[in-house]
Amino acid sequence: MAEFTHFNEEGRAKMVDVSDKPETVRTALAHSSITVSEEIYLKITNHEMKKGDVLAVAQVAAVMAAKKTWDIIPMCHPLPLTGVNITFSWEQGHNKTYQLHIAAAVKTKGSTGVEMEALTASSACALTVYDMCKAVDKGMIIGPTYLVEKTGGKNGDFIRTELVK
Repeated sequence: MAEFTHFNEEGRAKMVDVSDKPETVRTALAHSSITVSEEIYLKITNHEMKKGDVLAVAQVAAVMAAKKTWDIIPMCHPLPLTGVNITFSWEQGHNKTYQLHIAAAVKTKGSTGVEMEALTASSACALTVYDMCKAVDKGMIIGPTYLVEKTGGKNGDFIRTELVK
């Protein structure tokens, strides 16, 4: 029978002990998106939102979220991140909508991976865009959010091969 590393002898959740795992370079890339109206798209791209530069604020929020993942996801370890990079691209959708694609790349040299940090960063980024634009239109749609790839660690590399929409 397989041993579950996240449960203690009583069957209760525990934080995994990684003290014996070797430190290796680990990376993760996560994606999220937010679909907005044409009005919001134009206000963001023309820097006309009353709350300020939406993408600049969202980018900072994403970096902060990556650094604080251990604070909000109970079983995550605090990690010394060596890099966080957030990039954006726009895609025109249907019915005068636009989708903002968010890529969060996170890197560390440590004993555990950074998948959760990348996923948290991309999610917080999308949530920040929503927060800054909700006065214009609350109909925005967030997602999907998913891991694109990760490198390093005992379980090896992961690369998503199927397209997620």
